[in-house]
Amino acid sequence: MSGVTYEYMENYLRSLIPDDIGILKEMHDFAMENKVPIIQKEGAKFLQFMVNFKKPKRILELGTAIGYSSILMNLASGGSCEITTIERDENMLKIASENIEKYGLKDKITVLPGDCLEVLEKLNDKYDMIFMDAGKGHYNHFLPHCLRLLEKDGIIVADNVLFRGMVACNDLVKRRKITIVKRMRSYLDMVSSDENLVTTVIPMGDGIALTVRRNENDKTRDISSSR
Repeated sequence: MSGVTYEYMENYLRSLIPDDIGILKEMHDFAMENKVPIIQKEGAKFLQFMVNFKKPKRILELGTAIGYSSILMNLASGGSCEITTIERDENMLKIASENIEKYGLKDKITVLPGDCLEVLEKLNDKYDMIFMDAGKGHYNHFLPHCLRLLEKDGIIVADNVLFRGMVACNDLVKRRKITIVKRMRSYLDMVSSDENLVTTVIPMGDGIALTVRRNENDKTRDISSSR
C-alpha cells in the first residue's frame, strides 16, 4: 500500500483498470522483475487520461527510468506528441534508449542524459505538459525552470507528492526521509500559495499534483482577498 489511501480503496480502484498489454506489459513486467520504480497503475491510467484530455503537442518528462511513462504518453497521444525526457542513471539511459528504439519511437521521444536541474537550465523550448517523476527532493528546485518552459496554458503533473503519506503525516516520516519530505512540502507550498497558479492534489497512487497558471479573468482571487 502506498500509505496515501486505504488499502481496500486502492485495491478496488486498481481492479477497475485493465492490465497492460503488448509493449507496456513487456515493460511493466521487466520493471517488476528488476525492481525498477515506474508510475503506479492508477497513475499510469491518469497520465493516459491527461494526454487524451490535454492533447499536448510537446511533453517534457523529468525522470525516464526504462522509458515506460514516455512510451505510454506517446501511445496515448496516438503517436502525435513529441516527448523530451531527462535521465541521469547510465543503466536506465541504456535500457530506455533500447526500448524507445525497439518500439520505433526514436523520432518521437528524445532522451537527454544528465542531472535534471542541470539539463533544465539549458532548455529553452516550450512544452504543453511537464511530467515530474524524478528527484523527489528537488521538485521545489525544478519548479522555476518548469514554469519558464511551460506554455501559457500548459499543465504540470507531479507524481509522488505525498511520498507514501509522509508529506501529509509526521507520524509516518522516517528519519532518513526527513529532507525529502521537507522539500516536497516546500514544493506543494510553492504551487499552492502562488497567486498566479492553481494547484490541486489528488490522493491517487503516491499523490499527484496538477498545476496550471491562473486564468487572467479568474475573479476568485479578488473575492477571497476581500473577505
